[in-house]
Amino acid sequence: MGDFYKPRKVSCTESCKAMDSPRTPEAAATMTKEIPEEEKKAENVTNKEVKKMEATPDNGDPARKTLIQERFNLIKSVGEECIQLDELEQLLERKFDRMHEVVCYDGFEPSGRMHIAQGVMKSLSVNKLTKAGCTVKIWVADWFAQLNNKMGGSLEKIRNVGQYMIEIWKATGMDNERVQFLWSSDEINAKADVYWPLVMDIARRNNLKRIIRCCQIMGRNESDELSAAQILYPCMQCADIFFLKADICQLGMDQRKVNMLAREYSDEVKRKPKPIILSHHMLSGLTGQGKMSKSDPNSAIYMEDEEAEVNVKIKKAFCPPQVTKENPCIEYVEYIILPWFGRFEVLRKEQDGGDKVYESMDDIITDYESGALHPSDLKSNLSKALNKILQPVRDHFKNNAEAAKLLKKVKAYRVTK
Repeated sequence: MGDFYKPRKVSCTESCKAMDSPRTPEAAATMTKEIPEEEKKAENVTNKEVKKMEATPDNGDPARKTLIQERFNLIKSVGEECIQLDELEQLLERKFDRMHEVVCYDGFEPSGRMHIAQGVMKSLSVNKLTKAGCTVKIWVADWFAQLNNKMGGSLEKIRNVGQYMIEIWKATGMDNERVQFLWSSDEINAKADVYWPLVMDIARRNNLKRIIRCCQIMGRNESDELSAAQILYPCMQCADIFFLKADICQLGMDQRKVNMLAREYSDEVKRKPKPIILSHHMLSGLTGQGKMSKSDPNSAIYMEDEEAEVNVKIKKAFCPPQVTKENPCIEYVEYIILPWFGRFEVLRKEQDGGDKVYESMDDIITDYESGALHPSDLKSNLSKALNKILQPVRDHFKNNAEAAKLLKKVKAYRVTK
């Protein structure tokens, strides 16, 4: 895998388009475009109290300042939105000599086959965080999947799916040295006396309307008929952040509401510092409908898709000529190919412009919008690059007997919403 490329500048408060979520695959479908005023206010809560906290002095050491800035830039590049950037700077100052104590929390519901955003983009993000020196705790949310009725509520199936996902991340080259995979059912049972009082306190301090507003984290709408379990879910996910002692919540934009709930709770109980929210981009579905759908396998590339399947899906993908906005093929290049390889190779006939290597997203956008890069050339070379990334995963599931057995089980499961 090549060096991580530096994406084109994105505002730290820029919202992203919805896609699938690493926590819940359908969640992006229900993202609201407008952020409620209450959350806007919470986002801009003053940080004067945090700034009063003592930070390790830099003593004017330029090498120290440079290293802090490098770590800051690397961590910040993971997200499209960071709440708040000054808090991230303070965190890196405080724990300069103890970076392994900077805990980044991520989580996912084991709910079916893994798409490429979950597989590749998460690996890229985790590797950036561990490169910066952080410890990443990945919450395998098996109980949450059961609460949300995934896999028909079968915990055995859910745990099989969770193990299948871990196998994929290992095959993609995720740096596991500073990564901890923690099963929610095991951890909660082991420390029930810590976890449940926290959940109860969060539930006690929030009204039902505020909790229901978080239901998009489960791929639900506020108008849906929610079960009692699904009301409990946001309170538990909010508790996870404190239970895992997370400094940084590294989840998708579709999880923003519950992360903001955690910051509001911090204000309520006067907990400082508050968890930092680092929300990553949500990749669009290939069909151009704005999201991936488990009911439409053509809307996403799955991590164990065969080469021919990838080629067909990309060939059919929505890719309007000279239009880069909301173009899923362009997004795949920007958020998967360039970060993975550090460049995008376009091989084509001389009469079509000849071969060209792109190392900048701006150059790709310029050529595509001008017509110098044709959709057919973009698609064919995108397919080649994706297949290179996925080949080690295919090999792993073919050559490892246990992994192959696991994949066979997961493919046979019926996905439930």
